Amino acid sequence: MTAPHPPRADVSQSKALLRAWLSSRLSPDALGWLDQQIALIEAGERPQQLAIAVGLAPRKTSKADLELTPAEHEAGRAAREGLDPTDWSIDQAARILLALASFRGDERAFASGVDRIFPSAEIGEQIALLKGLPLFPAADLLQPRAAEGVRSAMQPIFEAIAHRNPYPREVFSEAQWNQMVVKTLFIGSRLAPIQGLDARRNTDLARMLIDYADERQAAGRTISPELWRCVAPFAGPPEVARLASILAQGREAERTGAALALAECPRPEARAALAAHPDLAAAMASGRIGWDTL
Repeated sequence: MTAPHPPRADVSQSKALLRAWLSSRLSPDALGWLDQQIALIEAGERPQQLAIAVGLAPRKTSKADLELTPAEHEAGRAAREGLDPTDWSIDQAARILLALASFRGDERAFASGVDRIFPSAEIGEQIALLKGLPLFPAADLLQPRAAEGVRSAMQPIFEAIAHRNPYPREVFSEAQWNQMVVKTLFIGSRLAPIQGLDARRNTDLARMLIDYADERQAAGRTISPELWRCVAPFAGPPEVARLASILAQGREAERTGAALALAECPRPEARAALAAHPDLAAAMASGRIGWDTL
């Protein structure tokens, strides 16, 4: 599944949304600086103004967590489906707003302007711009930068794309998606914050993860219980037997992951294996355990 044209947020609405969030969290001086920079960027008289302002934003605003209220989160989702600023900071929101200020109707010019920042951008700038992709016009034109972020050896940059970001599920090809999911486990990150994880499960990904689990087991290394989430719908008899063994002998988190996977496996032997452990079946039925809480 690929979505070459992801949903696009209205730029004016996004700018108003971000400024509203920031106006209640910034001092008058900081907000004044931000508004001044927005005006300069919108005027477009100095091409370098965006890069300058993006670089200065943490010093001029704040590095504190954005910490949106439930109502503000809801307003964000209404403006852009899938928008999740749960782990954004104030300066990241300011940097995204500054980038949006550079849009003057030409999507390719906007994408090129943002893209030019990356080669000299420090880590924090890259993270903010990658988190802002869902709000950017013609963000699909920045797909090469998103793919580069996934290839990054720096976990915060990788997670800026992989976690709580609707962009990968909407834009990435199946091969890119699969590589991102496998890398998430390889670097010891979490699968749960990946948007669209269940909807984009596929047989190739399941095969890759089974091979990865085999390699980990042969090397005497632990296997993340989350791995089985993407294997469950495609598990064959060997995988069901393996999950049944984990269910019987594994540690608590491993047993929970195995139980959740067996519950999603369509094979009758999976249901039989799970039925032998009514405690876990009851915990799933009551909602006390799930992939998001594993």
